[in-house]
Amino acid sequence: MLDLTFEAPAPKVIQGAKEEWELVIGLEVHAQVSTRAKLFSGASTEFGAEPNSNVAFVDAGMPGMLPVINEGCVAQAVRTGLGLKAEINLRSAFDRKNYFYPDLPQGYQISQLYHPIVGEGEVIVEMAPGVARRVRIERIHLEQDAGKSIHDMDPAMSFVDLNRTGVALMEIVSRPDIRGPEEAAAYVGKLRQIMRYLGTCDGNMQNGNLRADVNVSVCRPGDYEKYQETQDFGHLGTRCEIKNMNSMRFIQQAIEFEARRQIAILEDGGSIVQETRLYDPDKGETRSMRSKEEAHDYRYFPDPDLLPLEIEQAWVDDIKAHLPELPDQKKARFMADFGLSDYDAGVLTAELANAIYFEAVVNHVEAKDGKLAANWVINELFGRLKKDDLGIEASPVSPAQLGEVVALISKGDISGKIAKELFEIVYTEGGEPAKIVEERGMKQVTDTGAIEAAVDEIIAANPAQVEKAKQNPKLAGWFVGQVMKATGGKANPAAVNQIVTGKLGL
Repeated sequence: MLDLTFEAPAPKVIQGAKEEWELVIGLEVHAQVSTRAKLFSGASTEFGAEPNSNVAFVDAGMPGMLPVINEGCVAQAVRTGLGLKAEINLRSAFDRKNYFYPDLPQGYQISQLYHPIVGEGEVIVEMAPGVARRVRIERIHLEQDAGKSIHDMDPAMSFVDLNRTGVALMEIVSRPDIRGPEEAAAYVGKLRQIMRYLGTCDGNMQNGNLRADVNVSVCRPGDYEKYQETQDFGHLGTRCEIKNMNSMRFIQQAIEFEARRQIAILEDGGSIVQETRLYDPDKGETRSMRSKEEAHDYRYFPDPDLLPLEIEQAWVDDIKAHLPELPDQKKARFMADFGLSDYDAGVLTAELANAIYFEAVVNHVEAKDGKLAANWVINELFGRLKKDDLGIEASPVSPAQLGEVVALISKGDISGKIAKELFEIVYTEGGEPAKIVEERGMKQVTDTGAIEAAVDEIIAANPAQVEKAKQNPKLAGWFVGQVMKATGGKANPAAVNQIVTGKLGL
């Protein structure tokens, strides 16, 4: 595993306040479960389908329709819990959360208030190389998503799309352990990364498949420590919830604004009203949406149509046995096996597809030169893909092709300069790198006799430069450059340098 130093969170210092305040943040992350069917119906979860085309009778709230639990959704929740080192509850239960919205035809949401399927876990958030913070997970529960109300298609009417209604969500509730906007965004990013590795949520925030409700409060220095000792939330100040955040950048901006807003009210002698707010990214501010409801406002009660959910330990153990290698494990292995830096390993494991691509490149290099492969994947390939606005899945250069380019460098068949020319050819035209090198005469000159002849010619033509180099050995690089130029960059640089130094008597 990674060698990490855990540090206590440093509370965010709010600029512009008259007095000292500390920021306290807790998040409720809603992650759409990656399954083909909804939580309690067989309707499709396909994104982008025609409005109201993915709707079963249960989703539409038709009388007499009974929900049937989707085992795949349960398995994905268990898999997520195991990935977050959380307790899996072998017995859980569903409750009805009663509220009325036009995009929720049942008139209630089936959720898990009292007995969630996953208990306490943790997320390790790396804030700097080798420095991490631990954010505790309170619970993960399964629940239905609501539909979507559309207000901008007609000036006089609103429309309702029920395609999302009944789609399975995992609500991942953190403890109020987060102390700053950057840490909040990093926490959501780490959750997203883990779930994408697990295959339990695609993490697509643009489509609303991952969104966060951010709870923000401010308190006096020392009050957070009192909360830790007593577990009395009263020490943390009155919180406000910012609803449905689907951007890391907006999460940070909303927290910054909300903290300043609350502090300004408190320093003017007012009090914070517990409420749900929305963030307006165009104005950079939050605005009130509704007063914050408590559990009793929703009139929760056990769902009479669903028996308690009981799962077997053997089933959980089987899921655990087949968990993939998770990001921190993969990063630690890349650093240990390939000698990569913390930064390079972090870049290569940020997305699972990147990590798979990199390992495939290394496997095509006989010497298994991980550092050289990492350099080419990160600098050359990622740089070019970013320029062309392409993802790794759409890369014109396959892992086998890039691995062959790296292998040619590693074996000394081509120089770094020629390798860049070769990469450009493969990227734009395709083809087998080794065959291209052979057919286009790009192979590096390693014949010392030919290199020596080129060195002799350059030295003979530049006697004045020879005298300068003898007085200042650093100028020998000029001769190396001239030989490389004369050979079209094909001469082996190390051999050229050795011969030049010997000829000049340096």
